[in-house]
Amino acid sequence: MIVRACPACGQRNRVPARHLASTGRCGGCRGSLPPLDTPLDVTTGEFDELIARSPVPVLVDFWAEWCGPCKQAAPELQTLARRLAGRGVVAKVNTEREPALARRFNIRSIPYFAVFRDGAKRAERTGLLPASELQRWIEQTG
Repeated sequence: MIVRACPACGQRNRVPARHLASTGRCGGCRGSLPPLDTPLDVTTGEFDELIARSPVPVLVDFWAEWCGPCKQAAPELQTLARRLAGRGVVAKVNTEREPALARRFNIRSIPYFAVFRDGAKRAERTGLLPASELQRWIEQTG
């Protein structure tokens, strides 16, 4: 389960990964909980659930606090998440907090982007990319 805050009332809602790209209902105010439109910071457990259960492509940004290009990528990923809302999910993995994931994917350079669909990695790239190029890439490979 992924925890999302309601944009209307702030209530924290537990949302299954398979519903992140869908419109739901807040458990507090009963208002609309729109599809995820911001990058989602994930732990290893959340990552595994998201990749295995998402019905839409997932772009994952592997990054670290000390990485300058990773910080420059943040606004591009924010833009991308808004553009893909309902059609894709943008996730972020901090490689310093989740080193097992970095080892699992043999990440040697960051920022490192990977597109996942149906539980499998479909494509990967390293380096800073603008939101428009990331969007074209995920739409072509996802």
